[in-house]
Amino acid sequence: MTRAEIHQINGIGPVLFERSRRAKHLNISLKPFKNVRVAVPYGVSFRAAKKFAFRNKDWIAKHQERIRRIEKQQKEDALKLSGTNQREARARLVGRLEELAEAYGFFYNRVFIRNQKTRWGSCSVRNNINLNIKLVLLPADLRDYVLLHELTHTRIKNHSPEFWAELDKYVGDAGKLRKKLNNLT
Repeated sequence: MTRAEIHQINGIGPVLFERSRRAKHLNISLKPFKNVRVAVPYGVSFRAAKKFAFRNKDWIAKHQERIRRIEKQQKEDALKLSGTNQREARARLVGRLEELAEAYGFFYNRVFIRNQKTRWGSCSVRNNINLNIKLVLLPADLRDYVLLHELTHTRIKNHSPEFWAELDKYVGDAGKLRKKLNNLT
């Protein structure tokens, strides 16, 4: 039995049809720098999957535009970061994190700087903070928003209304800053 097939769909380009043990239904996914993928559950033919993809051609095309914008942004960020000294970037981010932690009485364990594709930051249960190096490319207000977001997670480990109310104390309108940040990606 074939595990995968690639077919050209006019207006979409190459589409990967791939068998999946985990899939319960036909599922279309689009990711930056990858082909459109259709997860095909066992028991569903590739022919049926191709018809499904063709019926959803408009949806795929609409989302491909969004993916192209993300790819373009990631390429631009990579170019900007190529001129950025990693040590300087780390020093700037960690220095600002320390300033904010001291100013608001936060305590964290360790800081890791990574070049991540999908996250600006995260905070572990042990209060280790991971930061995306791309934060150095953001305006100061959004950079501080992300840093304070992760510092707030050292106290509140979820995104409950209590978390957002606490974050609002430090950044003003967290919802507004969150939307502004999401509009960049």
